[in-house]
Amino acid sequence: MNPADQKRILREMIFFRRFEERCFEAYMEHKIGGFLHLYIGQEAVATGVLEMARTGHDYVITGYRDHIHAIKSGAPAREVMAELYGKETGSSRGRGGSMHIFDPNAKFMGGYALVGQPFPLAAGLALACKHKKTDQIAICFLGDGANNQGTFHETLNMASLWKLPVLFVCENNMYAIGTRIDRSTVVTDQYKRVSGYNIPSSQHDGQDVEIVMDSAKKAIEHVRSGKGPYFVEYLTYRLRGHSMSDKTAAYRSKEEEQKWQSRDPIKVYGDKLKKAKVVTDADIKALEREIHEEIENDVIKFAEQSPPPRVEDLNKYVLDDNPDPRWIGPLQNNYS
Repeated sequence: MNPADQKRILREMIFFRRFEERCFEAYMEHKIGGFLHLYIGQEAVATGVLEMARTGHDYVITGYRDHIHAIKSGAPAREVMAELYGKETGSSRGRGGSMHIFDPNAKFMGGYALVGQPFPLAAGLALACKHKKTDQIAICFLGDGANNQGTFHETLNMASLWKLPVLFVCENNMYAIGTRIDRSTVVTDQYKRVSGYNIPSSQHDGQDVEIVMDSAKKAIEHVRSGKGPYFVEYLTYRLRGHSMSDKTAAYRSKEEEQKWQSRDPIKVYGDKLKKAKVVTDADIKALEREIHEEIENDVIKFAEQSPPPRVEDLNKYVLDDNPDPRWIGPLQNNYS
Protein backbone atom coordinates (compact mmCIF):
# COMPACT_ATOMS: atom_id res chain seq x y z
CA MET A 1 0.00 0.00 0.00
CA ASN A 2 1.14 3.54 -0.64
CA PRO A 3 1.68 5.89 2.34
CA ALA A 4 -1.61 7.72 1.74
CA ASP A 5 -3.59 4.47 2.00
CA GLN A 6 -1.59 3.36 5.02
CA LYS A 7 -2.43 6.62 6.80
CA ARG A 8 -6.08 6.22 5.80
CA ILE A 9 -6.25 2.70 7.26
CA LEU A 10 -4.69 3.91 10.51
CA ARG A 11 -7.11 6.83 10.64
CA GLU A 12 -10.08 4.51 10.10
CA MET A 13 -9.06 2.25 12.97
CA ILE A 14 -8.54 5.22 15.29
CA PHE A 15 -11.92 6.59 14.19
CA PHE A 16 -13.58 3.24 14.90
CA ARG A 17 -11.97 3.08 18.34
CA ARG A 18 -13.11 6.58 19.26
CA PHE A 19 -16.60 5.87 17.89
CA GLU A 20 -16.90 2.86 20.18
CA GLU A 21 -15.46 4.72 23.17
CA ARG A 22 -18.02 7.45 22.55
CA CYS A 23 -20.76 4.81 22.48
CA PHE A 24 -19.59 3.66 25.91
CA GLU A 25 -19.71 7.22 27.24
CA ALA A 26 -23.18 7.89 25.79
CA TYR A 27 -24.44 4.64 27.31
CA MET A 28 -23.14 5.65 30.73
CA GLU A 29 -24.92 8.99 30.26
CA HIS A 30 -28.17 7.06 29.57
CA LYS A 31 -28.35 8.46 26.03
CA ILE A 32 -28.06 4.95 24.59
CA GLY A 33 -30.21 2.18 26.01
CA GLY A 34 -30.73 -1.52 25.52
CA PHE A 35 -27.85 -3.81 24.62
CA LEU A 36 -24.43 -2.55 23.55
CA HIS A 37 -21.54 -4.79 22.49
CA LEU A 38 -18.29 -2.94 21.80
CA TYR A 39 -15.71 -3.91 19.18
CA ILE A 40 -12.73 -2.33 20.92
CA GLY A 41 -9.61 -4.44 20.29
CA GLN A 42 -10.87 -6.19 17.15
CA GLU A 43 -10.74 -3.24 14.73
CA ALA A 44 -8.11 -4.78 12.44
CA VAL A 45 -10.41 -7.62 11.37
CA ALA A 46 -13.38 -5.68 9.99
CA THR A 47 -11.09 -2.96 8.65
CA GLY A 48 -8.74 -5.35 6.89
CA VAL A 49 -11.30 -7.76 5.45
CA LEU A 50 -13.67 -5.10 4.15
CA GLU A 51 -10.80 -3.05 2.73
CA MET A 52 -10.30 -5.96 0.33
CA ALA A 53 -14.02 -6.24 -0.52
CA ARG A 54 -15.89 -4.02 -2.97
CA THR A 55 -17.73 -1.42 -0.92
CA GLY A 56 -21.37 -1.08 -1.91
CA HIS A 57 -21.08 -4.11 -4.19
CA ASP A 58 -20.47 -7.12 -1.97
CA TYR A 59 -23.03 -8.08 0.68
CA VAL A 60 -21.95 -7.98 4.32
CA ILE A 61 -23.74 -9.51 7.29
CA THR A 62 -22.73 -10.05 10.90
CA GLY A 63 -23.83 -10.64 14.49
CA TYR A 64 -24.67 -8.10 17.17
CA ARG A 65 -21.16 -6.56 17.53
CA ASP A 66 -21.90 -4.74 14.30
CA HIS A 67 -21.28 -0.96 14.41
CA ILE A 68 -17.84 -0.98 12.79
CA HIS A 69 -18.72 -3.51 10.10
CA ALA A 70 -21.62 -1.27 9.07
CA ILE A 71 -19.51 1.90 8.91
CA LYS A 72 -16.67 0.22 7.01
CA SER A 73 -19.27 -1.16 4.58
CA GLY A 74 -20.37 2.39 3.82
CA ALA A 75 -23.15 3.15 6.31
CA PRO A 76 -22.76 6.79 7.48
CA ALA A 77 -21.28 6.90 10.99
CA ARG A 78 -23.74 9.62 12.03
CA GLU A 79 -26.70 7.38 11.06
CA VAL A 80 -25.24 4.43 12.94
CA MET A 81 -24.86 6.61 16.05
CA ALA A 82 -28.36 8.00 15.58
CA GLU A 83 -29.64 4.42 15.53
CA LEU A 84 -27.89 3.73 18.83
CA TYR A 85 -29.60 6.84 20.19
CA GLY A 86 -32.96 5.48 18.96
CA LYS A 87 -33.55 8.40 16.60
CA GLU A 88 -35.69 8.63 13.47
CA THR A 89 -32.59 9.44 11.39
CA GLY A 90 -30.91 6.19 12.42
CA SER A 91 -29.98 3.46 9.97
CA SER A 92 -33.05 1.46 11.07
CA ARG A 93 -35.17 4.54 11.83
CA GLY A 94 -34.43 4.15 15.53
CA ARG A 95 -36.35 0.85 15.71
CA GLY A 96 -33.44 -1.58 15.83
CA GLY A 97 -30.78 -0.18 18.10
CA SER A 98 -27.24 -1.42 18.52
CA MET A 99 -27.78 -5.03 17.49
CA HIS A 100 -29.80 -4.31 14.35
CA ILE A 101 -27.87 -1.85 12.21
CA PHE A 102 -29.04 -2.20 8.60
CA ASP A 103 -28.22 -0.31 5.40
CA PRO A 104 -29.06 -1.92 2.04
CA ASN A 105 -27.65 1.08 0.17
CA ALA A 106 -24.25 0.03 1.51
CA LYS A 107 -25.10 -3.67 0.96
CA PHE A 108 -24.83 -4.05 4.72
CA MET A 109 -27.60 -6.54 5.30
CA GLY A 110 -27.70 -6.31 9.04
CA GLY A 111 -26.44 -7.13 12.44
CA TYR A 112 -28.41 -9.94 14.09
CA ALA A 113 -29.03 -10.68 17.75
CA LEU A 114 -29.53 -14.44 17.44
CA VAL A 115 -26.22 -16.29 17.75
CA GLY A 116 -25.57 -18.12 14.47
CA GLN A 117 -28.43 -16.45 12.61
CA PRO A 118 -26.27 -14.77 9.92
CA PHE A 119 -24.88 -18.07 8.58
CA PRO A 120 -27.95 -19.19 6.57
CA LEU A 121 -28.79 -15.59 5.64
CA ALA A 122 -25.31 -15.19 4.16
CA ALA A 123 -25.80 -18.37 2.16
CA GLY A 124 -29.11 -17.00 0.87
CA LEU A 125 -27.43 -13.76 -0.22
CA ALA A 126 -24.69 -15.77 -1.94
CA LEU A 127 -27.29 -17.93 -3.69
CA ALA A 128 -28.98 -14.76 -4.97
CA CYS A 129 -25.62 -13.55 -6.31
CA LYS A 130 -25.14 -16.87 -8.09
CA HIS A 131 -28.62 -16.75 -9.64
CA LYS A 132 -28.04 -13.18 -10.81
CA LYS A 133 -24.73 -14.27 -12.36
CA THR A 134 -22.86 -11.29 -10.94
CA ASP A 135 -19.38 -11.23 -9.44
CA GLN A 136 -20.80 -10.18 -6.09
CA ILE A 137 -20.04 -12.21 -2.99
CA ALA A 138 -21.47 -12.43 0.51
CA ILE A 139 -19.21 -11.89 3.52
CA CYS A 140 -20.37 -13.30 6.84
CA PHE A 141 -18.67 -12.24 10.09
CA LEU A 142 -19.28 -14.16 13.31
CA GLY A 143 -17.50 -14.98 16.55
CA ASP A 144 -16.13 -18.34 17.63
CA GLY A 145 -19.08 -18.89 19.97
CA ALA A 146 -21.51 -19.03 17.05
CA ASN A 147 -19.73 -22.00 15.51
CA ASN A 148 -21.32 -24.46 17.95
CA GLN A 149 -24.77 -23.62 16.58
CA GLY A 150 -26.47 -26.01 14.20
CA THR A 151 -26.80 -23.26 11.60
CA PHE A 152 -23.00 -23.21 11.26
CA HIS A 153 -22.83 -26.84 10.14
CA GLU A 154 -26.00 -26.82 8.06
CA THR A 155 -24.92 -23.70 6.20
CA LEU A 156 -21.36 -24.81 5.52
CA ASN A 157 -22.63 -28.10 4.13
CA MET A 158 -25.02 -26.42 1.68
CA ALA A 159 -22.58 -23.63 0.78
CA SER A 160 -19.97 -26.19 -0.21
CA LEU A 161 -22.45 -28.44 -1.99
CA TRP A 162 -23.75 -25.55 -4.13
CA LYS A 163 -20.35 -23.78 -4.43
CA LEU A 164 -21.82 -20.54 -3.14
CA PRO A 165 -19.78 -17.31 -3.36
CA VAL A 166 -19.62 -16.72 0.38
CA LEU A 167 -16.69 -15.86 2.66
CA PHE A 168 -17.07 -16.90 6.29
CA VAL A 169 -14.98 -14.76 8.64
CA CYS A 170 -14.53 -16.08 12.18
CA GLU A 171 -13.43 -13.44 14.68
CA ASN A 172 -12.06 -15.77 17.33
CA ASN A 173 -11.74 -13.67 20.49
CA MET A 174 -11.65 -16.89 22.58
CA TYR A 175 -14.79 -16.20 24.61
CA ALA A 176 -18.49 -16.87 24.11
CA ILE A 177 -19.75 -14.26 26.57
CA GLY A 178 -17.84 -15.46 29.65
CA THR A 179 -17.01 -19.02 28.57
CA ARG A 180 -13.49 -19.57 27.30
CA ILE A 181 -13.37 -21.53 24.05
CA ASP A 182 -11.48 -24.53 25.46
CA ARG A 183 -14.27 -25.09 28.00
CA SER A 184 -16.95 -25.40 25.32
CA THR A 185 -15.29 -26.56 22.13
CA VAL A 186 -13.17 -29.63 21.44
CA VAL A 187 -11.43 -28.24 18.35
CA THR A 188 -10.34 -24.75 19.39
CA ASP A 189 -8.69 -23.93 16.04
CA GLN A 190 -11.86 -22.97 14.23
CA TYR A 191 -10.44 -23.16 10.71
CA LYS A 192 -9.95 -26.91 11.17
CA ARG A 193 -13.66 -27.46 11.80
CA VAL A 194 -14.65 -26.87 8.17
CA SER A 195 -12.50 -29.65 6.72
CA GLY A 196 -15.46 -32.03 6.86
CA TYR A 197 -17.28 -29.80 4.37
CA ASN A 198 -14.44 -29.64 1.85
CA ILE A 199 -14.07 -25.88 2.31
CA PRO A 200 -10.57 -24.34 2.15
CA SER A 201 -9.66 -22.45 5.28
CA SER A 202 -6.84 -20.62 7.03
CA GLN A 203 -5.97 -19.03 10.38
CA HIS A 204 -4.20 -15.68 10.87
CA ASP A 205 -3.20 -13.01 13.36
CA GLY A 206 -6.20 -10.71 13.70
CA GLN A 207 -4.29 -7.93 15.46
CA ASP A 208 -2.15 -6.98 12.46
CA VAL A 209 -4.25 -5.25 9.82
CA GLU A 210 -1.67 -5.89 7.09
CA ILE A 211 -1.83 -9.64 7.73
CA VAL A 212 -5.63 -9.42 7.72
CA MET A 213 -5.68 -7.57 4.40
CA ASP A 214 -3.23 -9.95 2.73
CA SER A 215 -5.09 -13.09 3.84
CA ALA A 216 -8.51 -11.58 3.09
CA LYS A 217 -7.42 -10.63 -0.43
CA LYS A 218 -6.54 -14.26 -1.18
CA ALA A 219 -9.76 -15.56 0.37
CA ILE A 220 -11.95 -13.06 -1.49
CA GLU A 221 -10.23 -13.81 -4.80
CA HIS A 222 -10.97 -17.52 -4.24
CA VAL A 223 -14.66 -16.87 -3.58
CA ARG A 224 -15.13 -14.32 -6.37
CA SER A 225 -13.49 -16.61 -8.93
CA GLY A 226 -16.35 -19.12 -8.62
CA LYS A 227 -14.47 -21.75 -6.62
CA GLY A 228 -17.03 -21.75 -3.82
CA PRO A 229 -16.88 -20.74 -0.17
CA TYR A 230 -13.83 -20.01 1.95
CA PHE A 231 -13.46 -19.90 5.75
CA VAL A 232 -10.90 -17.60 7.35
CA GLU A 233 -10.22 -17.40 11.09
CA TYR A 234 -8.62 -14.40 12.79
CA LEU A 235 -7.23 -14.66 16.32
CA THR A 236 -8.26 -11.48 18.08
CA TYR A 237 -9.39 -10.18 21.47
CA ARG A 238 -12.03 -7.82 22.76
CA LEU A 239 -10.42 -5.43 25.20
CA ARG A 240 -13.74 -4.72 26.91
CA GLY A 241 -16.34 -7.05 28.38
CA HIS A 242 -18.86 -8.96 26.30
CA SER A 243 -21.42 -6.17 26.68
CA MET A 244 -22.21 -3.23 28.94
CA SER A 245 -23.53 -5.68 31.54
CA ASP A 246 -20.07 -7.26 31.66
CA LYS A 247 -17.89 -4.37 32.78
CA THR A 248 -15.25 -6.29 34.71
CA ALA A 249 -14.73 -9.46 32.60
CA ALA A 250 -13.84 -11.18 35.88
CA TYR A 251 -13.54 -14.56 34.13
CA ARG A 252 -10.27 -13.39 32.46
CA SER A 253 -6.90 -13.09 34.14
CA LYS A 254 -5.11 -9.74 34.31
CA GLU A 255 -2.05 -11.37 32.75
CA GLU A 256 -4.08 -12.44 29.72
CA GLU A 257 -5.61 -9.00 29.32
CA GLN A 258 -2.22 -7.28 29.58
CA LYS A 259 -0.76 -9.63 26.98
CA TRP A 260 -3.44 -8.75 24.47
CA GLN A 261 -3.39 -5.05 25.32
CA SER A 262 0.24 -5.05 24.23
CA ARG A 263 -1.02 -6.26 20.85
CA ASP A 264 -3.69 -3.60 20.46
CA PRO A 265 -4.22 -3.46 16.65
CA ILE A 266 -3.96 0.32 16.54
CA LYS A 267 -0.66 0.23 18.45
CA VAL A 268 0.65 -2.61 16.26
CA TYR A 269 -0.09 -0.75 13.02
CA GLY A 270 0.92 2.65 14.38
CA ASP A 271 4.30 1.25 15.45
CA LYS A 272 4.80 -0.29 12.01
CA LEU A 273 4.09 2.99 10.25
CA LYS A 274 6.32 4.92 12.64
CA LYS A 275 9.16 2.47 12.02
CA ALA A 276 8.66 2.90 8.26
CA LYS A 277 8.65 6.69 8.78
CA VAL A 278 5.15 6.97 7.28
CA VAL A 279 3.85 8.74 10.41
CA THR A 280 5.25 10.25 13.59
CA ASP A 281 3.86 10.42 17.12
CA ALA A 282 2.87 14.01 16.35
CA ASP A 283 0.94 12.85 13.26
CA ILE A 284 -0.99 10.30 15.31
CA LYS A 285 -1.81 12.89 17.97
CA ALA A 286 -3.07 15.22 15.24
CA LEU A 287 -5.23 12.43 13.83
CA GLU A 288 -6.71 11.75 17.24
CA ARG A 289 -7.60 15.43 17.71
CA GLU A 290 -9.13 15.62 14.24
CA ILE A 291 -11.19 12.48 14.82
CA HIS A 292 -12.34 13.71 18.22
CA GLU A 293 -13.64 16.92 16.61
CA GLU A 294 -15.37 15.01 13.80
CA ILE A 295 -17.15 12.64 16.16
CA GLU A 296 -18.22 15.37 18.58
CA ASN A 297 -19.21 18.02 16.02
CA ASP A 298 -20.76 15.77 13.41
CA VAL A 299 -21.57 12.24 14.60
CA ILE A 300 -22.70 12.98 18.17
CA LYS A 301 -24.25 16.32 17.32
CA PHE A 302 -26.32 14.73 14.54
CA ALA A 303 -27.52 11.94 16.85
CA GLU A 304 -28.40 14.25 19.74
CA GLN A 305 -30.21 16.81 17.58
CA SER A 306 -32.18 14.27 15.53
CA PRO A 307 -35.85 13.75 16.41
CA PRO A 308 -37.06 10.57 18.11
CA PRO A 309 -39.67 8.40 16.35
CA ARG A 310 -43.21 9.74 16.77
CA VAL A 311 -45.60 7.80 18.96
CA GLU A 312 -48.21 7.88 16.17
CA ASP A 313 -45.72 6.03 13.93
CA LEU A 314 -45.52 3.05 16.30
CA ASN A 315 -46.83 0.63 13.65
CA LYS A 316 -44.91 2.19 10.76
CA TYR A 317 -42.46 -0.11 8.93
CA VAL A 318 -44.03 -3.14 10.57
CA LEU A 319 -46.54 -4.15 7.89
CA ASP A 320 -45.67 -4.52 4.21
CA ASP A 321 -48.49 -2.15 3.22
CA ASN A 322 -46.57 0.70 4.83
CA PRO A 323 -42.99 0.38 3.54
CA ASP A 324 -40.07 2.69 3.99
CA PRO A 325 -39.36 4.13 0.51
CA ARG A 326 -35.71 4.55 1.46
CA TRP A 327 -35.33 0.77 1.60
CA ILE A 328 -37.79 -0.57 -0.98
CA GLY A 329 -35.96 0.81 -4.00
CA PRO A 330 -32.58 -0.75 -3.17
CA LEU A 331 -34.18 -4.02 -2.13
CA GLN A 332 -36.18 -4.27 -5.36
CA ASN A 333 -33.06 -3.55 -7.38
CA ASN A 334 -31.10 -6.18 -5.49
CA TYR A 335 -33.57 -9.03 -5.63
CA SER A 336 -35.73 -8.48 -8.71
